[in-house]
Amino acid sequence: MAEGLHSIQVNGMQFSYDLQSPLFFEFNLTVSAGSRCLLVGANGSGKTTLLRILAGKHMVGGKDVVRVLNRSAFHDTNLVCGGDLAYLGDSWSKSVGSAGELPLQGDFSAEHMIFGVEGVDPVRREKLIELLDINLQWRMHKVSDGQRRRVQICMGLLHPYKVLLLDEVTVDLDVVARMDLLEFFREESEQRGATIVYATHIFDGLETWATDLVYVQDGVLKKSEKLSELFELKSYPNLLSVVEHWLRHETKIEKKKPADAIKKSSPFDTSPFRSSRHMAYYR
Repeated sequence: MAEGLHSIQVNGMQFSYDLQSPLFFEFNLTVSAGSRCLLVGANGSGKTTLLRILAGKHMVGGKDVVRVLNRSAFHDTNLVCGGDLAYLGDSWSKSVGSAGELPLQGDFSAEHMIFGVEGVDPVRREKLIELLDINLQWRMHKVSDGQRRRVQICMGLLHPYKVLLLDEVTVDLDVVARMDLLEFFREESEQRGATIVYATHIFDGLETWATDLVYVQDGVLKKSEKLSELFELKSYPNLLSVVEHWLRHETKIEKKKPADAIKKSSPFDTSPFRSSRHMAYYR
């Protein structure tokens, strides 16, 4: 495989919070450089954990198991500190570069928070402030969740990245802000070659935005393909209908399982590469 062909490579990953119930076992995934990849699945399917592993926030055994930009996601701290890898989750605290944890609900102005991030291109900063319609006089302890989210997103995007991991970050945004932000991400991938992995349950407009789709079910990779080649889109009116069909099918299978079904033992239990809650770290 040529270097740089894929921005993200996961080879035989094993991970668990509970050693009796492995979440990922022999999990494999590749995400092409410059793609806009949707990560879909039901609640509890492992989407957030996968993004946090890719962001280097959880350790898995072996340096070559999870690689981002051909570097170890967990062991190479320069990925995050150097700005090549960025992660935006649902927390109201955001680690920005080496600035540490920044509380987004304290009595601070939006201007204080945004301009407190050092080493920023002022043109990019002004573009994001305008794009997200941020009033620099907002007091962070008084604004709405949506306004606070805009400041969080702005701060997380101030430094250009090569790989961006997004976990439900648009959930509090109105339609206009969300569509403008998605268009910004499109430009980032098309003009700068950035790779974006976006986990969401909101699919409006994503048929023409995304280039790839990854579907995870209970820690198992069910689909990973180009969106343009997704067969189900020929039978359903939109992406929302396709994902709804998948998740309803999951529910029917779960209901058919015996209530007293015993979980089969897994070779994960004796694997020397297993990970647990005690091996989870935060950058």
